[in-house]
Order: sequence, then structure tokens, then C-alpha cells
Amino acid sequence: MAEKKLGLMDTHIQHEPHQKIHPMDPEAPPPPTVPLVPQDLTRSEKGDPVEQHPPPVPRQIFPIVYSEPPRKKRSCSCCRCLCWTISLLILLVIIIAATIGILYIVFQPKIPSYSIDHLRITQFMINTDMSLSAKFIIRLTARNPNKKIGIYYEDGSNISAWYTSTKLCEGSLPKFYQGHKNTTVLDVELTGQIPDGNTVVQALSQQQQTGSIPLILNAKVPVRMKLGRLKLMKVKPNVMCNLVVDSLTQNNFISIKTSSCKLKFKL
Repeated sequence: MAEKKLGLMDTHIQHEPHQKIHPMDPEAPPPPTVPLVPQDLTRSEKGDPVEQHPPPVPRQIFPIVYSEPPRKKRSCSCCRCLCWTISLLILLVIIIAATIGILYIVFQPKIPSYSIDHLRITQFMINTDMSLSAKFIIRLTARNPNKKIGIYYEDGSNISAWYTSTKLCEGSLPKFYQGHKNTTVLDVELTGQIPDGNTVVQALSQQQQTGSIPLILNAKVPVRMKLGRLKLMKVKPNVMCNLVVDSLTQNNFISIKTSSCKLKFKL
């Protein structure tokens, strides 16, 4: 009996680690089922489990800046216009210089010369109102030394006689044409009236004692040059003649001691 008890005890000890199987009661509620998917996971619409990921880190959105197409600078266009203008001016200057050079070689122009050869005073007296009346007749000689150039003397000329800063009388040249290598002699009448005649007469009386009275004849004459059949534009040269005479007396022979004339052209 003791051995049987030991055998039963050994059998009990050996089967103790195994689970005991209990009979299932048909009326008992079913045991709770363990979900196959952890609770922290969600299911998809189709029932499949979907892994949950951490929320994405929000990205910083920067505005997109589109670079504008390059614009043409105004400075470039201005530089081009300036370069074109300068080039045209240089070309124009070259053309004018070449034309003048060709005309100079073909026609070989020379400057005309002028001189005062004679002076006669027909009136130089004090009036009752203390004004001074003067009338001069001068002989002007114009020489054209050019072989292929003629000179047209146009209307609107003026020639005046001055003593220091006082204008004594004035007149004008006639309109005429002077041909090639021509010398023209003109007698030109100048008339004038000076309000304060006594002052001028007193200054002249002191000057006449020395026998040297300076006079200035100033002439402005519009002319046109004729080169062959080509008639150039009008120019207005200024002729200034410095004279020294021995006296300024009426109806008396007047000697011209020195005479020199200079010509200046003005467009």
C-alpha cells in the first residue's frame, strides 16, 4: 500500500507541470478572444491592419520668386544713338572738307583787295542849330584777282566814315557784278549830320595843326561768289580801312598819307 501511494505521488509530481484539461460546459459563455492586431493599430477600410506612423513634420513653404527676363538698358540705346550721331557728323565733316579741298584745287581762290585812293569833302560846316553837316566823296578801288571766280555785290551794303568814336557820314555801294581778274573803281558819296558839332570841330582843329587826322572807313557788303556756273551762298565781309589825312576842310585838296584795308568774312 505504501508503494502504491509512492507511485501515485510520483505520478502526481510528474504530471503537475502539465495543464489540466477541464471539460467545456456547453452553456458557459465563450472565452474572450485575443485580438490578433494590437489595439494601438487601426484597420483599413478593408479590415486589414494599417501601421500608424508619426505625423509628418510640417515643411516650411517658401514663396516661389520668378526672375524677370533681362531688360535692355536705356544706356545701351543712348550710347548707340550717340555713336551713330558722332559717326554721321564725322562723315559730314569729311565730305565738306573733301568738297572744299576739291574746289580749292580746281578754282584756286584768292582774297579780293580794296583801297581808298581819293577823298574829297564837299560839305563840312556848322549849322544854325549847332549841328555839323558832312558830305564826303571817296574813291574805292576793288580788285578781283581770281581767274575762275566772279563776285556779285548785292543790295544792303553800308559804308561809314568815323573820327575816333564819332560817325561823321555814311552811304552804300551800288549793286554790280565783278568778273574774273577785274578791277572796279567806284566813287561813293557819304552824308551825315552830327548833333553836337562844336565838340567835333574843336577836336579836329587841334588835330589839323599836326597835319595828321586819323579816319576809319568801315564797309559791310553782302556778296556771292560765282564758281563757274555755281553761285554760292551769300556772305557779308567786313572791310575796314584806316586812313591818315592832312586836313578835313571843305572844298580843299585832301592828301591821304596812309591807307590800309583789311577784309574779314562773316557767314
